[in-house]
Amino acid sequence: MPLFPPDLEAFIRLAEENGLELEPSDLEVYHGAAAALLQSWNVVEALYARVAPTAPRRDWERPVSDANPYNAWYVRTEITEASDGPLSGLRAAIKDNIAVAGVPMMNGSTTVEGYVPDTDATVATRLLAAGATIAGKSVCEDLCFSGGSHTSKTGPVRNPWDETRSAGGSSSGSAALVASGVVDIAVGGDQGGSVRIPSAFCGTVGHKPTFGLVPYTGAFPIEQSIDHLGPITRTVAHAALLLTVLAGSDGRDPRQAGAIEPVDYLAAIQAPASGLRIGVVTEGFGLANSEPEVDSTVRAAIATLEGAGLVAEEVSIPWHRHGAAIWDVLSVEGATSQMVDGNGYGMNWKGYYDPELIAFYGAKWRQDPSAFSETVKLVVLAGRHALATSHGKHYAMARTLESALRQAYDEALAGYDVLVMPTVPIRASVLPEPGAPVEEILSRALEMLANTCPFDVTGHPACSVPAGLSDNLPVGLMIVGKLFDDATVLRVAQALETAVGGFPLPTSVRSNA
Repeated sequence: MPLFPPDLEAFIRLAEENGLELEPSDLEVYHGAAAALLQSWNVVEALYARVAPTAPRRDWERPVSDANPYNAWYVRTEITEASDGPLSGLRAAIKDNIAVAGVPMMNGSTTVEGYVPDTDATVATRLLAAGATIAGKSVCEDLCFSGGSHTSKTGPVRNPWDETRSAGGSSSGSAALVASGVVDIAVGGDQGGSVRIPSAFCGTVGHKPTFGLVPYTGAFPIEQSIDHLGPITRTVAHAALLLTVLAGSDGRDPRQAGAIEPVDYLAAIQAPASGLRIGVVTEGFGLANSEPEVDSTVRAAIATLEGAGLVAEEVSIPWHRHGAAIWDVLSVEGATSQMVDGNGYGMNWKGYYDPELIAFYGAKWRQDPSAFSETVKLVVLAGRHALATSHGKHYAMARTLESALRQAYDEALAGYDVLVMPTVPIRASVLPEPGAPVEEILSRALEMLANTCPFDVTGHPACSVPAGLSDNLPVGLMIVGKLFDDATVLRVAQALETAVGGFPLPTSVRSNA
């Protein structure tokens, strides 16, 4: 649609609103110059039309409630494009913040509802090329800003272990579908723990790769410096296989600096883990809201690893307790600037942009900002206040502190192969009832982030694996490794899975097996 320049009256209002104090004699000069300048916008639009992608025709359907276990599907598909490959025969769910061309993407929010991408995200292309079948788009939380599974506008996603409880967020549908065996593998997104949190709550393997290892191209952004995509699977072997397919540069994501050497993660986890050194992070236990059952279950899993020949020692990293505050500033000010005011993508970088999504979402949220979820409203209120008051000063401070936080983990990792701690301090919490007070909605969305979110800031690989059960609810153990040493993280995860004879399944799945 052409961009028309403002008429003179509108131009005068624009100058006044922005405090430019133009002399009346200069207004017509500026108006004419701006009108001429804005013609370039129409030239760019005409040129873009020559290269704009066209979505393929793909069938999809919205599942009825009886065919939507745990309320975890947004739409169902049956997309297969390769008859063989490393993922042949595997059915995959893909989080609904990730573009699958020709298939609706809602990102859990009415502010995106109705949008249909024209282009596959890189991870979708790689899934299909490897022989997987994309079985559908899995529900995610509203604009992905919740660690609970109750903010999506399609309704809460229920935990397969106990349907009154949260499946975790924001990759809630992906974890629930994998845990229940509806799909074999899934792709999730992680900005504060959103692959690892639902994996901890649902008893799946959730791997947040090293920052930049897996291209984010074609996924709805929150903040470019903390956006990750990664596997959610039942077994470590499937996580390693899926990461092998997803990893590597795509040439369109500047977060992927330089060439990324290919790694066969499935082969890597076959190497013996005996003798690897584990640093048990003291500050990851005994948080203000830690459940004793979680801490004890994780320590029992560490003892199991020791029994398998790994060496575990306590290590103190005081900076770990500061990680959440650093993440708060970066995610809130960053998301306010990029995800809200910048219509998802923001500006000032050389990466992939989706102009149609930017226009669609940017117009729709401004029509009714009250449609934002409670968590996004909190981000807008806190973020806009901070930015208006300190003009990004604290964001810059947090960005500077990021290197100190990363260095603290790197110094610990210089003496250990991996670090471990509880993924989250609690087991799956009870879902808020319809009409629950805002205080409860916010609390259930943000109460579990303290251990996961620091590694979205520093970019270290971090994998949640089932540590065991407590009162028949899963508890997650998080394994953190050196940058781009995802293979060792997965080797330790595989050592635990082997030692316990496989990770447990929900009772409903076991009874149907």
